[in-house]
Amino acid sequence: MKSLTLSTIAGVIALAGVLSAKEIGQAAPDFSAKNVKGEEVSLSGLKGKVVVLEWVNFDCPFVKKHYASGNLPKLQESSTGKDVVWLTISSAAEGKPAYMEPAKLAERAEKEGNKASHVLVDGTSVVGKAYDAKVTPHLYIINKEGVLVYNGAIDSKPTTDAADVETADKLFVNALEAVLAGKEVPNAKNQPYGCGVKY
Repeated sequence: MKSLTLSTIAGVIALAGVLSAKEIGQAAPDFSAKNVKGEEVSLSGLKGKVVVLEWVNFDCPFVKKHYASGNLPKLQESSTGKDVVWLTISSAAEGKPAYMEPAKLAERAEKEGNKASHVLVDGTSVVGKAYDAKVTPHLYIINKEGVLVYNGAIDSKPTTDAADVETADKLFVNALEAVLAGKEVPNAKNQPYGCGVKY
């Protein structure tokens, strides 16, 4: 049998790293972060619950579209009413203009009508990088077993026009409904749209 060279081994390790973090059907990376009230929230502590991760920057026009139209607050409220834990996450790095101190982020989230279970401050961007969150909004769904089952866009129309919310294909909603019904998730991985996360 041909022996493995160091470069081959390094390549296998690198490939394993690429496949591990954000792949559909694999365990979602565990994390622990503080919410705007200073409470520690960990993914492992939410085992047995369906968890939604929503990356946010309230100044992003794509995010504004879904908050000003009431779309995201309505989704948050209806989801948490079905025993889903919704985590809104700001991964803007400290020192970047998009970063907000916890108190300011709490105030802004309330002003925008956010109805998430928790609003998390990821000022070191550890959570965002673990999931390779690319834009705001970028949405993920983790099932009750802790497996990542959705990674993608909120809907099919990558515009900043609130009028498009009603006519778009509801990619995220369809996925969440499938998860809650114990069915296979349609279009489980797709291209999210929005403003780049400010790492």
